[in-house]
Amino acid sequence: MRVRFRKGDFRRLTRNLRVRLTAAYAFFFALLLFGIAIGFREYLESVLDQQAKDDLIEEWAGIKGGFLRFENDPELGWCTDWYYDATDPDETTAVFDIKKTYLVTDQTGKVLVDTKTKERQVSTEYEDIGIDKPAEIQARVRKAEQDYKPGVPGVPLWTVRHDSSGARYLIRSVVTFYRKEDDIGRGVPFFVALGKSREEDDKVLGRYTWRVLILLVPGGLILGSFLGWIMAGRVLTPVREVAHAAQRISGSNLSLRIPTRQADDELDYLILTFNRMIDRLEASFQQMKQFSADVSHELRTPITAIRGQLEVALFTAKTTDQYREAMFNALQDIDRLSQIVRALLLLSQAESGQLVLQKSRLNLCEVVRDLVEQFQIPAEAAGVRLTADLPPECAAEGDRVQIERMITNLLSNAIKFTPEGGRVRVSLQSAADHIEIAIEDTGRGIPGEFLPHIFDRFYRVPGSGTAPGPEQGLGLGLSFVAWIVKAHHGKIDVDSTPGKGTRFTIKLPADGVGSDTLEMEQPVGLA
Repeated sequence: MRVRFRKGDFRRLTRNLRVRLTAAYAFFFALLLFGIAIGFREYLESVLDQQAKDDLIEEWAGIKGGFLRFENDPELGWCTDWYYDATDPDETTAVFDIKKTYLVTDQTGKVLVDTKTKERQVSTEYEDIGIDKPAEIQARVRKAEQDYKPGVPGVPLWTVRHDSSGARYLIRSVVTFYRKEDDIGRGVPFFVALGKSREEDDKVLGRYTWRVLILLVPGGLILGSFLGWIMAGRVLTPVREVAHAAQRISGSNLSLRIPTRQADDELDYLILTFNRMIDRLEASFQQMKQFSADVSHELRTPITAIRGQLEVALFTAKTTDQYREAMFNALQDIDRLSQIVRALLLLSQAESGQLVLQKSRLNLCEVVRDLVEQFQIPAEAAGVRLTADLPPECAAEGDRVQIERMITNLLSNAIKFTPEGGRVRVSLQSAADHIEIAIEDTGRGIPGEFLPHIFDRFYRVPGSGTAPGPEQGLGLGLSFVAWIVKAHHGKIDVDSTPGKGTRFTIKLPADGVGSDTLEMEQPVGLA
């Protein structure tokens, strides 16, 4: 059977967290191995270089120790005279090593000959890498003569050259001054160059490169991938445990929580964040359940009343007045039902961000004054004294409809929860950068433990009862107030003492700076 590998499979594979962790471990391991291998190769190369230099220094010490002497032949001029014991294997070997790669010239760059064998003092290997040019040797001699100090050896020059086959050679060249014991002065300058083949060293480095960099590093990469896969699995084990615990949580058992590992690490932070999210979900579920129950109750009441009124009109009403009364009562219930639907529609628009503010320049004092006048009749009917302390004019920028909704909500609540004989006072103060509106009453007040929640959606203070208004009965009134204030970039505070009354203070920016869209967020707390 032919197995086809699709592009999406590779994409899913590369997005797998364990695969990515394994790749990261393998890459780090390979990088570490490669760095160690390169570093050790550099160290090995430096050791071999130093060993080659030490060998040439040792050969030069043999020359200075007496292996090489110079004679001035009447016919041939200056010649070399190798002085060593041919029967001594150590001295013979030392001279043999020196003569493998060497060059001896006079101060003009002319290659000297041996006084005994008449052989030119340059080895075949040195000729292959290239004899130094006379002009270069002469320049070296002049420099050595300028820098000459009695008893101070000349400074050698280290160079690397290649023969015709490409093999490397390390060359040590120096200008030395030769004089006999009874001579006075610095003596006669000669150019002596010694070389050492690096072919064996290069083979060692080549074998190391092949065995370590070509074989060991890839093998280490494979091993690192295997170990990385195991390590990634162990690292992700707590994540899988968290995932399994999260799968057990559903809408029916939101009380469950994922236990922390007590490690105080990133995973514990993730678990705590997840548990907080579940807390919010559980609270939202509870609020939605309560909201569903409230909506069912609020809708059932007017619908039942409408049905009852229509049945009465249909089966028992006999006169026009009876029909009219039944229709009037049904219209009142329909109006209440319409108000509830409008409140729910407003909630839906606000949650979806479709409730756009229509800002304009307005006289906020005039808006508040008109609303206070409108509420005078229901306040008198409730036996509540409603007063206002407003300046003549207060210019601001905002959405008139939403600001009226905000003031209306607060005034209706204040009148509703203030007993007969109580007072409700509205005041407005204008500052340079903000406008402060205060609505205070002498009503029953709100217990302190309920204050942090009064702006939450669907929340109603226990024992507050319900009212026929469209929003109060559903626990949406103060939520809308808070959202309207926030949309105008304002701030709302509440101060309440049970049995003495409540004061709501709203601060709105005087320039009206704020968002043009009223978006609801959950939860909404005190500003």
